[in-house]
Amino acid sequence: MDVKVSVVVPVRNPGDGADDCIRSVLEQSMASEDYEVIFADDGSDDGIQQRLDAVAAVRSNVKVLHLTPTGSPMRGRNVGLMVARGEYIYLMNQTDRLERTALAAMYRRAVEAEADILVGRLASDRRPPALAFAANRERADILKDRLLGVLTPHKLYRRAFLDNEALNFTDPGGHLAEQAFVVRAYLRAKVVSILADQVCCHVTEPPEPPADPHEWVAELCELLDIIDEEVPEGRQRDRMYAHWFRTAVLRRLGGTRFATSSVGRAATFTTLRELVIRRFPPRLDVHLPVHLRARAALLRAGRLDQLVVFAAAMRGVRLEADLKEVVWDEGAFTMGLTVEIMRADGSPMRFIPYGEDGLLWEPPVPLDGLRLPPELADVSQAAARARFEVYIRHEESGVIHFLPVRCSMVRCRHRNGIRLQVTGTARLDADSAALGGPLPAGLWEIHVRMFSGSHQARTRVTGSPLNCTGMLAGHSRRLIIPWWSDQGELGVCVEPRSFPESIVLVSPGTTVTRHRKHVFVVVPVPYVPPSGGPPAELVLRQIKGREREVSAPALVEPGVPGELAGRLIAKIPTRLLHRDGYLAPGSWAPYLRVDGMDVGLRFEIEMSRGGRVELRRSAAARPPEPWYPLLKRIALRVPGVRNAVRVTRTVQRRYMVS
Repeated sequence: MDVKVSVVVPVRNPGDGADDCIRSVLEQSMASEDYEVIFADDGSDDGIQQRLDAVAAVRSNVKVLHLTPTGSPMRGRNVGLMVARGEYIYLMNQTDRLERTALAAMYRRAVEAEADILVGRLASDRRPPALAFAANRERADILKDRLLGVLTPHKLYRRAFLDNEALNFTDPGGHLAEQAFVVRAYLRAKVVSILADQVCCHVTEPPEPPADPHEWVAELCELLDIIDEEVPEGRQRDRMYAHWFRTAVLRRLGGTRFATSSVGRAATFTTLRELVIRRFPPRLDVHLPVHLRARAALLRAGRLDQLVVFAAAMRGVRLEADLKEVVWDEGAFTMGLTVEIMRADGSPMRFIPYGEDGLLWEPPVPLDGLRLPPELADVSQAAARARFEVYIRHEESGVIHFLPVRCSMVRCRHRNGIRLQVTGTARLDADSAALGGPLPAGLWEIHVRMFSGSHQARTRVTGSPLNCTGMLAGHSRRLIIPWWSDQGELGVCVEPRSFPESIVLVSPGTTVTRHRKHVFVVVPVPYVPPSGGPPAELVLRQIKGREREVSAPALVEPGVPGELAGRLIAKIPTRLLHRDGYLAPGSWAPYLRVDGMDVGLRFEIEMSRGGRVELRRSAAARPPEPWYPLLKRIALRVPGVRNAVRVTRTVQRRYMVS
């Protein structure tokens, strides 16, 4: 039977980093005879060669290519492309991980669309999904559908297409070799399809190492030459040039490294300025965000001093997402948000009124000798399209899903200018938020990304615990509760593992009230089961000094699911002098004791010498750990024993592949 898909993975000394990749390609839902996996090893010396050979010995669809070392993955990819037998070829890196159904889903969609290239949705721990994954596309447009935002090699390519076009990677290649390959493939493909409604591959993006500016410019010129060969002069070429002007040139003239370190800064500035004068004419600036137009003008004018000042001022520009309301609406978790771009000094980004209804951008610091003409400083149209997106990220897996939002832009007077705020609501339905399916259990962070008249930025949603109420949501009747991180960032928890865990997640909303010789500690309870929950105690342990402990029974009062949180109330006696069984001056860590087990709550209680009691936000304290049995502690101290136990467990986990 013919091979449907060949997966090509270049490998070079991954250590344990390749374990997830290896398992994911071996455990695909596609029948093993329908796909092959080609590992191209670039002279590794960390034992990965032997591990891969062992896998290939028992897996007929696995090949291992042992190559002479070059230090670059490009040769491994090229050799893998040459020996691949599949109708389609998928390229990935050694630290990536495929979803179990990824190959079957991508192959099916590619065949249906007769695609030369299929771009499957990628998930990254470091950033939200690219705008290209907003929707499925049978025939995607390179500019309209934002394909230039997906320039890593992770795609399904028709092998006949690659052969006919003689496409391969520059060997050994540099920082932009992957982008050059993908751009040429995009421009020559008849059909490029996008599979957006299913996560196909989890990618790991290593930090980009600093590049020599002369090498960087030489590679960028080669990439621009590809565009010149494939795209006629006109608007499409200009917009493609503007993409690399923005990402490969102007962004290197900002950020922390450029603003704070003078090492190599003059060489970078001089080299990029010469390139811009040759290859990036001023007509491209209309395709840039307004702050990058200012950066481009300073670069052409040779003002390195002003570029450094501008980069330092822009470092503090950030997004602020204020949580105004949290309600349950027909089983969906609904958030009211106000989102705005803020300057480094905490003031809102200000715009200057212009004409009848226009807005001009104002730089965060005066730029000597630079004044953008109105046609370049005008952000009226971009401001009218200002919006925000809300997405949730699973804390453990890093999977991201976007939520439906409704928002609108509001203009507000601010001193002598105008500030732009985007207000709206985001709705989380746990039964459909995961690409139309139910959200997996666990903790989900809530993030906001804003597109304004001058900037794009993203941040976490922050705010005080407005509503700690949980609910059995949707048709599945799964428990969903809001939670706040130790930094005050909002999230939701799907199906807490236990009754105590649900209380821990909302415990930053705790309040205390002093009444005569007692303190009443009131901890919110997001959901009380019909049984009323197990008996509980609130335990306080002194953080410093002598080990002291105070415990009191905790009364649990149920609330109204979706409307009013329940309460856990404990009455703690107090004294100004230390005495067993009393809360005394000092810092105290709280614990919830249920069924004999202690769980730390996420605040501290501080009592002053005058008897004043205050709460402080804190990470959950860990309960005292039990002592190891004497023999076990002695055995683990014997040289080599601890390492032998660790190796045994690692081998069992790594090689017991079904």
